[in-house]
Amino acid sequence: MKKITIAEIIKATNAQVIAVDGLDEVLEKTISHITQDSREVTQDSLFFAVQGERVDGHQFIEECFEKGVAACLSSKVIAPKKGSVLLLVPDVKKALLKLAAYYRNQFDIPFIGITGSVGKTTTKDMVASVLAQKYVVLWTQGNYNNDIGVPLTLFRLEEHHQIAVIEMGMNHFGEIHALAEVVRPNLGLISNVGVAHIEYLGSREGIMKAKCEMFDVMPENGVAVLNADNDMLITLDGKLPQKLRWFGVENKKDVYADNLELLGMEKTKCSIHTPVGSVEVTVPMPGEHMVLNALSAVAVGLEVGLSLEEIKVGIESFVPTKNRMNVMKLDNGITVLNDVYNANPVSMKASLDILANAHGRKVAILGFMGELGEYAPKMHEDVGVYVAEKGIDLLFCIGKFSEKMEQGAKDGGLKEIHRYDNQEDFWNEGLTLLKKGDAILVKASRSMALEKTVEKIQGVN
Repeated sequence: MKKITIAEIIKATNAQVIAVDGLDEVLEKTISHITQDSREVTQDSLFFAVQGERVDGHQFIEECFEKGVAACLSSKVIAPKKGSVLLLVPDVKKALLKLAAYYRNQFDIPFIGITGSVGKTTTKDMVASVLAQKYVVLWTQGNYNNDIGVPLTLFRLEEHHQIAVIEMGMNHFGEIHALAEVVRPNLGLISNVGVAHIEYLGSREGIMKAKCEMFDVMPENGVAVLNADNDMLITLDGKLPQKLRWFGVENKKDVYADNLELLGMEKTKCSIHTPVGSVEVTVPMPGEHMVLNALSAVAVGLEVGLSLEEIKVGIESFVPTKNRMNVMKLDNGITVLNDVYNANPVSMKASLDILANAHGRKVAILGFMGELGEYAPKMHEDVGVYVAEKGIDLLFCIGKFSEKMEQGAKDGGLKEIHRYDNQEDFWNEGLTLLKKGDAILVKASRSMALEKTVEKIQGVN
């Protein structure tokens, strides 16, 4: 990050200064690194102490002072050491957002805001891959998309960056609005509106309302890029003040694809059509939902001045994030579709679509889907029915609501189903049922950590 002074931090956060040294000396001190990890602090760092569910960051402030940290942002009074500063604020997270907004305003470059119920991280990474063909891009790493991750992403901005791609996540009303006020995107992309986080938002209408908070803080001369195939988003046609740009497969508006052809389980070939011409593209991930991600990147790329050839190169050189539909051909003759990073009913069914086109025996190892609230039993049952409808040969259900998924699969006519309360039981009993030549989808919500099961499958003889 660019250096900023303690004086600037105080101005941005309205912090109270507690220091051993003289005030003038304190105000001139600069920082070039911001972190919540006490192990990373240096003499140029600002450490911010967050009260988490399990760990209170304030307990590490004295350790940071011992290391000679430049300053600590805190909501508790802890006496600093000579050479360090305590910046006292009522709420550290809110102060961090204010500081991030101040820092973002130092940059006069395009900012792309991305959100959605499913696939926003893959969409963000694909957009970044496309834009990197012409610009020096800063983009969100991993899923740093909340009220801590977004500020930390913005603090990585440097003078050489020419464009920024920022992912914004939420599970409650108001969260996207708060993040968008910090990011102030010129272009806002919503990949889709599904059922993720419906536990907290009540309905798909509520989810769309929360996602659309991004447009409340965007300028009217900004651009909204929306999925024309999504039944909720299409209702926004003509209802936003920003310019609308659509992408889709079923609805052929602005940017669309046809002639989709699945190339094994690793790629999807398609023809992409735009207002400025058409191009043949091979998306380096399988499935129609990945083509939609690519189309969104095309729409963004065109809006910021890329040629179709640059966009094609950006899509075809895209490298998927670990644990997001990675196709693994193992030495033991098994092919794993590793999609364990997260799950909801929409993404679960999209992954099953890909498995259904695999060669060999089709095996699904599926776990719990979180944040579905009162809808959870029915949605797990629906996934079970879908497994049967897609002609999957063998289903392993693991964890909470697995009995509902099992019942759905039975009702759908699937014969071979095994259910386990946890993945350890599956390791003990289910791994022996796997065979050479199997194509295996492994997918569940992040909380289940099914990457451990992927590791176990790699060791199957």
